[in-house]
Amino acid sequence: MRTEADWFVDLAELENVSAAARRLHLSQPTLSRMLARLERELDTELFDRHGRRLVLNARGQIFLTHCRRARAEFEAARHEIADLIDPVEGTIRLSFLHSFGIRLVPELIGDFRRGARVAFTLTQDAAETVVDHVRAGDADLAIVSPRPTDTDVVWSPLLRQRLGLAVPRDHRLAGRSEVSLVEVSEEPFVTMGQGFGMRRILEELCAEADFRPDITFESSELGTVAGLVGAGLGVAVLPIEDAPQVPTSVSVIPLAGSQTWREIGVIWQRDRPLSPAAARFRDFVVARSQLD
Repeated sequence: MRTEADWFVDLAELENVSAAARRLHLSQPTLSRMLARLERELDTELFDRHGRRLVLNARGQIFLTHCRRARAEFEAARHEIADLIDPVEGTIRLSFLHSFGIRLVPELIGDFRRGARVAFTLTQDAAETVVDHVRAGDADLAIVSPRPTDTDVVWSPLLRQRLGLAVPRDHRLAGRSEVSLVEVSEEPFVTMGQGFGMRRILEELCAEADFRPDITFESSELGTVAGLVGAGLGVAVLPIEDAPQVPTSVSVIPLAGSQTWREIGVIWQRDRPLSPAAARFRDFVVARSQLD
């Protein structure tokens, strides 16, 4: 069942009546009439018109924020009712970083489902986008790193991963047991794009070492970052626990220092109650982390 919040969010994101109508399985005139009726009810235009393109204006932005909140509340209510009808079932919307999809998230879901019949809706993206999914109500929970700076989400730490410097096997530092980041301050770096957690970690580590990294290549996958290092295109900071993604042409040396770990945690929206199923999964992963 689609609500007014649903069609308006789709239209606001696409900013095109034809494209939104196709997504919503409506005719273009029908969607145009729905928008005109809504703007009459609110006594204001929500979009600026530029030919066929719609551009959300300041009033539309306000309405979009509340529509997203209303859609999230509707979904939360639907999940809570489903859990009351059958308490052992439910759907958990989980968002996480791409690198956590190799081992961490599958292990958590697999262990949890041995004692609970639940469905999962999974999304993977950059750290900032994953946090936005939770804030917008598109995800119940997210597993992220590093800790978000947002105060409207709750963070509970799960585990820490040691960080290392990835270099080609024939690099001058490849045989070292530990290395300081300042030793490669003049070398090119390969890293994740803006918005990814490892990018923020690299920039913070380099700032602490008092240099700005010369970033020559960016990627959205840690495996690609490692491959570019193996091809001799730069060095990179990678989590050592993700070594199975590292090709044989790469050596990962532990970084020296007390701040050379990345902390992984689970987050949820502070002022929005979780469905019973999502709350059970959160409690499960938090309790499990305390046993490790």
